[in-house]
Amino acid sequence: MSIPEFSKKGQELIEMYGTMARDGYDRVDQPSVKNVYNEFELRPYRGHILSVFEEHLISTVLDYGCGGSDWTTPDFDKESGQSATDYFKLQQAYRYEPARDLDERQPVDCVVSFDVLEHVFIADVPAVLRDMFSYASKLLVLNVACYPASAKLPNGENAHITVREPSWWKGMVDSIAVEFPQVSVFLLCSTKWRTSSGFPIYSAGGWQESPTFVVAN
Repeated sequence: MSIPEFSKKGQELIEMYGTMARDGYDRVDQPSVKNVYNEFELRPYRGHILSVFEEHLISTVLDYGCGGSDWTTPDFDKESGQSATDYFKLQQAYRYEPARDLDERQPVDCVVSFDVLEHVFIADVPAVLRDMFSYASKLLVLNVACYPASAKLPNGENAHITVREPSWWKGMVDSIAVEFPQVSVFLLCSTKWRTSSGFPIYSAGGWQESPTFVVAN
């Protein structure tokens, strides 16, 4: 199993996030928080994601940078009481969270990653994206926060260390997508808490199949 080759700063950050997951962290707006990274970040988007999964016939998923998300726990969907696995009609969901020494990475139909890339040191973003793409056979779903976090790293810096505009992230993803033309990409960018906008789903293979040279999205 390949592992992203993190820079020295990237390795230091993994250790910091491990400390935060274990001991909690300080915030800029209130006292320290102890029970951390347990929110299922994908939940607010579940209706839209379900339609995307159905369109692409997704049956297996890898949650890349899952935090404390558990795809088998009931009440992921409050109305039905279903777990995430049942709600999305999946055969299996796997998880990867280096800050918690959890690594179930393997080939799947779809890789999802919510609120992860903004925590990655900028020099390591291409390697992490390439790793994400490498496990997806059909679809990559990304949500990236484009604003500073309330959480602080143990060294006092903001926990969202790579804050960039949505267009920057689109260009970064495009530059890796060309290596995986069979994988469709659904990129969501949040400009503030729970406020996201998505780029149209696309694939680099679709660029080659287009009758024109100009690629709009």
